[in-house]
Amino acid sequence: MSFPITRLRRLRGSQGIRSLVRETTLTVNDLIYPLFVTAGTNVKEEIPSMPGVYHLSLDLLEAEIKEVRQLGIPAILLFGVPESKDEVGSSAYQEDGIVQQAARLIKKTAPELLVVADTCLCQFTSHGHCGMVHYDAECGTAEILNDESLELLVKAAVSQAKAGADIIAPSNMMDGYVAAIRSGLDEAGFTNTPIMAYSVKYASAFYGPFRDAAHSTPQFGDRKTYQMDPANGREALREAEADVTEGADMLMVKPALAYMDVIRSLKENFDLPLVAYNVSAEYSMVKAAARNGWVDEKAVVLETMIGFKRAGADIIITYFAKDIAAWLQEN
Repeated sequence: MSFPITRLRRLRGSQGIRSLVRETTLTVNDLIYPLFVTAGTNVKEEIPSMPGVYHLSLDLLEAEIKEVRQLGIPAILLFGVPESKDEVGSSAYQEDGIVQQAARLIKKTAPELLVVADTCLCQFTSHGHCGMVHYDAECGTAEILNDESLELLVKAAVSQAKAGADIIAPSNMMDGYVAAIRSGLDEAGFTNTPIMAYSVKYASAFYGPFRDAAHSTPQFGDRKTYQMDPANGREALREAEADVTEGADMLMVKPALAYMDVIRSLKENFDLPLVAYNVSAEYSMVKAAARNGWVDEKAVVLETMIGFKRAGADIIITYFAKDIAAWLQEN
């Protein structure tokens, strides 16, 4: 039937009716909040390019964790900013590394809070790349080594699991990383520790503020030889399929805002839980516009989150998590 018998506006006439027929919902249980933990004491430094996001030392971490739990946020994504770096990122897999110390402290403070550990080397290497580097002095070139890097990533993942991490989230984009880490975790007795695979991670301009936060800007070149070309969509399916085959428990698309088509594509082709990473520049752009009075921050953020969910995301990693949790409580 057509108009006037069919009147689509009938189901929009009041807040009650709109809520009753709403197709997509957002809850606090969908959220993961990223945290940046750093060396030192009494450190709470706002990241200049990410208003409201801080570097926190371990002695101030407990108060932050308590706030996260009070807001009902179920999980945090843990990043570490170490005191020192070297060519092989050794502090990424040391027992007393900053991530390992933070994981133990968080599980002691809030055992029920899920700790998702970012598993990469870029924050810990002196060159800022996600793997080991081979330098060819004669040719003046440098290559990011894939297979040799896997060994170090496995060591990092196992050390994080030993420290109490509930979920391992490898963000390195080395080929075969899921299989290597799955094997390493199983051999170490962590067969029940899930892997949240950064399956589709683009070489994106939207990471700029994060590199400020994680102190992980590459000292030479870029990451285009191992992160994906933003122009490619079908390749995302190949990346995700490889991770599923290798034993991933969750799949991620990063960034999220410019890649909702990719989120939808993965949702239609795979049945694993799907994670959208609302990355640093996506956060900072909204914050900057809101501070200038150009947008309604709450309205824009909540609409964006609903967009991620509608596209197919089951879980959203976002720096807005605390804001969203508070807004949901208000509602």
